[in-house]
Amino acid sequence: MDFQLSDDQRALRSGMRDLLGAVFDRDRLRAAVERDGALDRSLWRELGAAGFFALRLPEEAGGVGLGLPEAVLLFEEAGRALLPGPLVATHLAAGLVKGAAEGEAVVTAVAGGLPVAHLAEADAVLVGTDALAREPLVGEALRAFVAAARPVRSMDPLTPLHSAPADAERAPAATERTPAHAGRLRFEAALLTAAEQLGSAARTTEVAVQHAGEREQFGSPIGSFQAVKHLCADMLARTEPARAAVYAAAVTGDPVEIAAAKLLADEAAVRNARDCLQIHGGMGFTWEADVHLHLKRAWLRAASWLTGAGAEELLAAGLGAAGRLPRSSAAYGRPVPEAGGGG
Repeated sequence: MDFQLSDDQRALRSGMRDLLGAVFDRDRLRAAVERDGALDRSLWRELGAAGFFALRLPEEAGGVGLGLPEAVLLFEEAGRALLPGPLVATHLAAGLVKGAAEGEAVVTAVAGGLPVAHLAEADAVLVGTDALAREPLVGEALRAFVAAARPVRSMDPLTPLHSAPADAERAPAATERTPAHAGRLRFEAALLTAAEQLGSAARTTEVAVQHAGEREQFGSPIGSFQAVKHLCADMLARTEPARAAVYAAAVTGDPVEIAAAKLLADEAAVRNARDCLQIHGGMGFTWEADVHLHLKRAWLRAASWLTGAGAEELLAAGLGAAGRLPRSSAAYGRPVPEAGGGG
């Protein structure tokens, strides 16, 4: 089986990179930081017009008609660019919430008792890890939800957070009769978040290598020193296995493979950002540098949708009882421990 990207997939990824370079360059990134992560609605509509949110909707429903592997490529580019906003939730809500597919509506999500991203700006909220089987909060219900929530301090200046009301996820527990699609949200959301982590890991690797080739000490580029070479090599060695895992999980849709992909991508994004900071030295810790933004976002994403502990439990269960675990998207209704939520 050939897992190389097709020409169309490469063109899709290249087109999204070009679009983000035009509508969300470094100046706009820093402007978003200065306004504390407040969403740019015009940017959201640009993404909608480009098919970012409607990518997987059928063409007869106004979508692009592509699949999860293509969505992963777009979210990888979004992670690379540090694109802010509840991208995952809005993408999953396309076709469910009016205006989400076109970028006219901002949709966030709450699950797992975690803080909710961009709640104050949301037009709808997906609630619970089985949110696709429940009605999203809109209108008066949304206003009551927002009024009961409280802002909390966010480590990422691009992601404002609110704590959800204590009873936000009160709903019947999943059972063997739960519809097969009911748990799909948490796994697809975890995979798309892993794709964002992958993009961030790849970007910090590139930035570190570039800086190591330009910065000189003792008359030589610092990249010529063995310790720096090892750091850069380790960053690449984390990124590429994560890429293979994310791409493979997008093809199979297997919850266990998605858990493995999330673990690898989280580790690559967090550790690569830390190593990139190390290679940059003192300037890497300054507010003016962008490296710290990758690290803070990577920390936040690592706690979203499927935590490290939850992914490890799922993998361990797969090793211990392979015959009884879901091995395809047809079994998405089964409960998984530690499946959290996020934007």
